[in-house]
Amino acid sequence: MKLLVIDTSGPVCGTAVMDNERVLCEYIAQNRNTHSTNLLPMTEAALTSAGLALEELDAVAAVTGPGSFTGVRIGVATAKGLAHGAGIPCIPVDALEALSLSAGLFDGVICPIQDARAGQVYGAAFRNGKRLMKDEALKLEEFLERIKPMGNRFLFLGDGMPVHRESIRQFLGGQAEFAPAYLCYLRPSAAGWAALHSAERTDYLNLQASYLRPPNAQKNKKLLEAMGMNPK
Repeated sequence: MKLLVIDTSGPVCGTAVMDNERVLCEYIAQNRNTHSTNLLPMTEAALTSAGLALEELDAVAAVTGPGSFTGVRIGVATAKGLAHGAGIPCIPVDALEALSLSAGLFDGVICPIQDARAGQVYGAAFRNGKRLMKDEALKLEEFLERIKPMGNRFLFLGDGMPVHRESIRQFLGGQAEFAPAYLCYLRPSAAGWAALHSAERTDYLNLQASYLRPPNAQKNKKLLEAMGMNPK
């Protein structure tokens, strides 16, 4: 399967082109430009470097979240447009699952966490490639309480790890381990690996973002409605 992979769910913008499990090209950018500025030029460059046209692909894989609301929307909307133009299916990829694959081999519980702000994380837990906990948006303390019975060694990675590192260390002590910076971000090739081993396929119309909680704009609208005000 020839696959284009797109990820804009976190601080890193990434794209990869894969031929089955072989990575033909992978581009990653973390700079002052926005994902909307980086993504399309990176995608075009990746396809050119891989020697493939969009019409030669079999599918477009998109990381659908959880993560940054704006970032996820950019990636999903781009994947939908490219898949529609090429007439090929989409493969949704879970950000936390792909992050866990980025950790490599670890004899313990892999805990990918994304910073959800306001003291919350988007978190999940995996061991030996098996999911131990579904994706959830939780206060950090709640997440740590949830995973504590799952083992005695925990590896944390993701953009939420540097933010909450000291709090995690205080809670778990020596049971907590932290991935180095070069393993902490989601690699698009890891998302591609997850896509290749997924049975899920959808058309561009049904590719949907996964937010886990409503965006702040939606919360504010509901609050104004509850106060009897008419949000515009």
